Amino acid sequence: MKASELRRKYIDFFVKKYGHAEIAGASLIPENDPTVLFTTAGMHPLVPYLLGESHPLGKRLVDCQKCVRTDDIDEVGDATHCTFFEMMGNWSLGDYFKEDAIKMSYEFLTDKKIGLGIDPDLLNVSCFEGDKDAPCDEEAAAVWEKLGFVRADKEGPGPKRIWFYGKKENWWGPAGQTGPCGPDTEMFYDTGSEPCDECSRLGVACKCGKYVEIWNDVFMQYEKNAEGRIAELQMKCVDTGLGVERVTALLQGVDSHYETELFKPVMDMLDNLASDSDIVARRIIADHMRAAVFMIGDRKGITPSNTDQGYVLRRLIRRAVRYMKKIGINQSIVKEIAEIFIEIYGDYYSELNDHHDHIISTLKKEEDQFSKTLSHGEKEFEKILPNLMKGGSKVISGRMAFKLYDTYGFPLEMTKDLARENGLTVDEKGFCEAFEKHQQLSRCGAEAKFKGGLQDNSEATARLHTATHMLLAALRIVLGDHVYQKGSNITSERLRFDFSHGEKMTDEQKLEVERLVNAQIQANVKIDCEEMALADAKTHGAMGIFGEKYGERVKVYTIGDFSKEICGGPHAKSTGELGKFKILKEESSSAGVRRIKAVVG
Repeated sequence: MKASELRRKYIDFFVKKYGHAEIAGASLIPENDPTVLFTTAGMHPLVPYLLGESHPLGKRLVDCQKCVRTDDIDEVGDATHCTFFEMMGNWSLGDYFKEDAIKMSYEFLTDKKIGLGIDPDLLNVSCFEGDKDAPCDEEAAAVWEKLGFVRADKEGPGPKRIWFYGKKENWWGPAGQTGPCGPDTEMFYDTGSEPCDECSRLGVACKCGKYVEIWNDVFMQYEKNAEGRIAELQMKCVDTGLGVERVTALLQGVDSHYETELFKPVMDMLDNLASDSDIVARRIIADHMRAAVFMIGDRKGITPSNTDQGYVLRRLIRRAVRYMKKIGINQSIVKEIAEIFIEIYGDYYSELNDHHDHIISTLKKEEDQFSKTLSHGEKEFEKILPNLMKGGSKVISGRMAFKLYDTYGFPLEMTKDLARENGLTVDEKGFCEAFEKHQQLSRCGAEAKFKGGLQDNSEATARLHTATHMLLAALRIVLGDHVYQKGSNITSERLRFDFSHGEKMTDEQKLEVERLVNAQIQANVKIDCEEMALADAKTHGAMGIFGEKYGERVKVYTIGDFSKEICGGPHAKSTGELGKFKILKEESSSAGVRRIKAVVG
């Protein structure tokens, strides 16, 4: 079964048989959540509805969500880890619960006509064993027993077994310090490989590869409060996840997703061009290039830069390019690889076709910029090695690593990759100290930076601060949802505002931004401030700054239905106080970031 058939079969199963509404997948950039860079799970876009908000399409939902996880980038290259992946999920928002959810999952996995037709004897499952916070999930286990499963603690290993584990294996959440959480039940496929010595003791939690997790049903029946106490939720929800790549590989009987149609054309191309047989390098190239294509082609559009999502994208592209050189591919092939992935995914993710030319040009530009850096940096790295070997050291000093970064533009992650390949490590603490020392020297004589970008709390500064909120709202209307605040500096004379956008603004765009802001000023809209929990602020759609660390309670400033932002700085009481808004200059700040200087009065 191909991935395209799997997606359609899954969604049709829940829509046609069990009355779910199919919802569109969200952007890879979370909506109004500055605490994370990417959508990391299928449930991420649905958090407000899991917290009680009514979804316009009802209580039963199903989707296929694009996700990116960056914490395992260094693990990519094995048979299982992906940077980008697709997660299918079905949801119950206060509707069905454990029994129906488990039975639906089991039916889809095993039914030969409308499901995947997996042999039930090849399945094992796990449930929560209970602890001081919540009891053993006997309810879920009882449902599995009705379906013919038996407890492994009574019968030992075998087909259709139920294993019990603690929170590490069978508990989800909360996403932060507080919020919904609960036990889960996971479904595993027995690959048929010989069990290792630990399998009989560890069961499906064993990492030897005999058992592969394919589905997870999360039961959000509790809420953890600020005191750490867990209480029953009034509205209980179900959140499930089934990985497209992993299940496709399983259904096709191959050892990894790199052998499926999602990757094989690219892997074959690399095989034909490479002079080195390094399979890990090939997998890293394919994985990182696929992730880069989806990031650039996302409807919010990510551009390579030195901050936030752009930094992750830049790291992935550059890592892929370096591994191409490492396996002997010296010609540029980023265009060819990107076009293969666009062809593979374009029918389902039409935004890739829509942004085809932009994806290719962005990749080519980044590759061209990095090729020179890579050549110089690797030569300097090779000069370091003999001296280290002579002295018997296995550590590249922070000073050396910073020199590679500062003088040759060689990223720390690239130095760490090269060090790892040569059996060395990098003194990261020393690098950070050298970096901080450099920043302190650079700041000497520069204009002072104040908390929140404000030079003072005067009325003039408050008016300009208010204008930055309106400017951001107008930019998102004119340029698109990919626009986020990247920084600001406000004096009593002018505002300076940095925002994510990859191109110079046209004169028409600047005039439209001015028109939108001035329309709000002329309407003399009252500016409201409300203090609330951070989670509530996000639920209500308040904007924030990526990477900013917020407390549990925040202030949210609202300007009619035009702007809603998390902010702590001083503001005008109404928009009419601003007089008139005028853009003085729009220019580049850094890669993928533009800067506007403006005044009011």
